[in-house]
Amino acid sequence: MTTNARILLASPVFNEADHLEKTARALAAQTLPPARWVVVDDGSSDETLELARRLASEIDFMEVIEAGGEVGPGADNLALAREARAFNIGLEHANWRSYDLIGKLDGDVELPPRWLATLVERFAEDPTLGLAGGRLVEADGEGGWARIEIPSYHVHGAVKLFRRECLEAIGGIPEQLAWDTIDETYARMRGYETRSFDDLVARHHRPWGSADGRLRGRARHGECAWILHYDPFWVTLRAFKVGRSSPAVLSGLAFLWGYWRSALRRVPRVEDPEFRAFTRRELRERIRSRMSFRKRTEIAQKIDAAEPLISQRPNL
Repeated sequence: MTTNARILLASPVFNEADHLEKTARALAAQTLPPARWVVVDDGSSDETLELARRLASEIDFMEVIEAGGEVGPGADNLALAREARAFNIGLEHANWRSYDLIGKLDGDVELPPRWLATLVERFAEDPTLGLAGGRLVEADGEGGWARIEIPSYHVHGAVKLFRRECLEAIGGIPEQLAWDTIDETYARMRGYETRSFDDLVARHHRPWGSADGRLRGRARHGECAWILHYDPFWVTLRAFKVGRSSPAVLSGLAFLWGYWRSALRRVPRVEDPEFRAFTRRELRERIRSRMSFRKRTEIAQKIDAAEPLISQRPNL
């Protein structure tokens, strides 16, 4: 792949009238703009569709289509995987296999000018890189921005960019809850690296997991953990971390509740035995790695504390 790679982006949007223009202006200002950007309106009830069409008349690489299908009152869009469905509609509409890099960009994300150019360079430098993105920051309520903490191997669903061969190797995007972790797990299973780069930072204008209510979103992420075959020990550890998100404590409890409710209801999980074995092996390795790192840190701290005492001992 060269730095002249052709990029296709698809943006499934639902009621994003407050943010879509920021996304569009930032994409138009990219030093390396996409060859094509397909915005897929998924039945918005606000002015998203009208705004998108107006923007498309100004931005030459942008086009707008409608996903079709009704959104019922109180519909849980995350559980219905409407976002994944709309994303796939956009990809098929644009004939995604004719592009080098294929990405998903949410309609509430504001990219820095060199986001796409930098990612293209990273793909060109590393042929094993199959899926990449960057970091997201959200308003902290005090006039600043706070980073959403994720591990480096995870790529936010809002800013994914696939190498075409990788997307082909994993069989495309599954239209089910937890799709944005299933895809990257299969990418690693197929021998590709997945990576979020620390030096790429974009603004996320709608708080993570808040589209259907924050606690409902946390519970759905707990359900995702069940679907992905995450074991109870890892889920419990994760709940403590989620519990530091707003609303504090309740977020962690909602995450746990979503997991165990799904277990009791026997919600269908990823059926692939290879996927299950790979996921659990990865989790075990990560837990061991973290525990080993903490042990090494404790030893280093003890050595640092002892050094002044050793230097003060009289020579014998």
